[in-house]
Amino acid sequence: MSDTVEHAYPEAPADMVKAQRAFNWSIVISGIRCTFAYVVFPFVAPLFGFVPGIGPVLGLTIGTVAIASNVWSLRRFHRSNHRWRTRMTVVHIAVIGLLLVLMAFDVRELLLG
Repeated sequence: MSDTVEHAYPEAPADMVKAQRAFNWSIVISGIRCTFAYVVFPFVAPLFGFVPGIGPVLGLTIGTVAIASNVWSLRRFHRSNHRWRTRMTVVHIAVIGLLLVLMAFDVRELLLG
């Protein structure tokens, strides 16, 4: 991933490259969480006989890491004074909001069984 950012913007300062790299990772982690929530846990895990209650626990764990990663990325964008920091703030807030909704469903599933 870092090669793509550095080659696409060779004149970009190191802070901007780091901010874009942080954004890429935060989105990847959020995507992994969604893949687990919508593909692995409902369809693949039952085929292999995994414990049914493991999905919400892993969802909460991965969701927490994804939110932390998004916040870290936001801080990088704002510290680097990146020209897209306002747009990226909107994207990050939307992703964090979706992750919080998914985490609320996970908590509900844990509490209600």
